[in-house]
Amino acid sequence: MKTLKDVISLKFKTSESEGVIFHGEGQQGDYITLELKKAKLVLNLNLGSNQLGSIYGHTSVMTGSLLDDHHWHSIIIERHGRNINLTLDRHMQHFRTNGEFDYLDLDYEITFGGMPFSGKPSSNSRKNFKGCMESINYNGNNITDLAKRKKLEPSNVGNLSFSCVEPHTVPVFFNATSYLEVPGRPNQDLFSVSFLFRTWNPNGLLVFSNFVDDLGNVEIDINEGKVSVHINVTQVKKNRIDISS
Repeated sequence: MKTLKDVISLKFKTSESEGVIFHGEGQQGDYITLELKKAKLVLNLNLGSNQLGSIYGHTSVMTGSLLDDHHWHSIIIERHGRNINLTLDRHMQHFRTNGEFDYLDLDYEITFGGMPFSGKPSSNSRKNFKGCMESINYNGNNITDLAKRKKLEPSNVGNLSFSCVEPHTVPVFFNATSYLEVPGRPNQDLFSVSFLFRTWNPNGLLVFSNFVDDLGNVEIDINEGKVSVHINVTQVKKNRIDISS
């Protein structure tokens, strides 16, 4: 395809921070890649460069954060020549591509959820997308519906399931006054706790536990955006240990 205009839209949710959402490339060096990197959305686009190096078309734009929260996120890419509107969850970002070319030449297949191994160093270092996508629309073609009805030719659907599996983890939301109290484990020499958390607040108590027989306590908190661990032991000379990260 050689296009002056493109409209690409889809919704996704994932708990992975890395993964190629879609990719297309051409023989003349054109490419478009949308991927997650460190839970942010990255669009790489090149409408063409010349061999002399005077025209360099590579353009990279990053938007969003914490997109690996297993909630649905919507993406719309609207391109007219070098003018691009990239919309993530209704937040639109406008930019112009580098270079001097207006057409996107894609000679090979467009892939969703990953990119084919091309032998280039960039292809084998990129992870495939792991999660759910819906409402994939590429220039007026409903890709999701066509894939489900096996109307895409040629296509390699691979190991797809047309349902979205929910993760086994159960999140807990805490407000400013709520807390969760669980029974301790007496007669244990080991204290071990692990959890994942997300918050916009720079300060807050995460975990607190007293040891039996007034032997001390352990406290894990967020202090000015850093996680701190405080261990108080009453029966030793150096009775307080503080670790911050």
